[in-house]
Amino acid sequence: MIKMTARALAGAALALLPLTAASSAQADGNDGPARYTSLHDGIEALPLAAESRTGYQRTSFKHWVDADRDGCSTRTEVLIAESRERPEIGPKCTVVSGRWFSYYDGVTVTDPKGLDIDHMVPLAEAWDSGASQWTAARREAYANDLKAERSLVAVTAKTNRSKADQDPATWLPPLADARCTYAADWVSTKLRWALTVDRTERDALRRLAAGCGHTHVEYQPL
Repeated sequence: MIKMTARALAGAALALLPLTAASSAQADGNDGPARYTSLHDGIEALPLAAESRTGYQRTSFKHWVDADRDGCSTRTEVLIAESRERPEIGPKCTVVSGRWFSYYDGVTVTDPKGLDIDHMVPLAEAWDSGASQWTAARREAYANDLKAERSLVAVTAKTNRSKADQDPATWLPPLADARCTYAADWVSTKLRWALTVDRTERDALRRLAAGCGHTHVEYQPL
């Protein structure tokens, strides 16, 4: 996957539309400088806390908005940015075709209808891990986070729906070679948004990291 700054520039060039970051949605804070750590240390830096689903509703996270008001929703912006060839864009910023690599399962997709945009840390899991205490504006910023490449990813609908709201203790990408990247992306997202882990989740991440060599985590905290 490309870095987020490159993602935004590439998407703008492909679509011939401005893809400025969703600053209006980032009402509760600005990105800090990038930080780097090992996967192991990133896992250990995550606060440990029990999870609670009490009060969760998917509608608590307003998502797929047009935050920068350029006519393209968050879903569309990710599709444009992650296409490995110039995508065909129809009326009202509708992505008609392109070429995407779903890293969860190693599948190449040319029809955008076969793709979902996955929240790396699912909305329900984010709620369980601290987002229940956030303002509505911060939850919207989380659900439409175009500033960090690891927050949102285009993957096959099959794998996204298999994952649902599970954490790494109960679901990992079916492609074994993708799992270290997935763990790093998961930890990066939780560190960025100051989300917690529960004990079972942390133990699963530790086991995964043990086989990931020198995998590192890069993130920009808010």
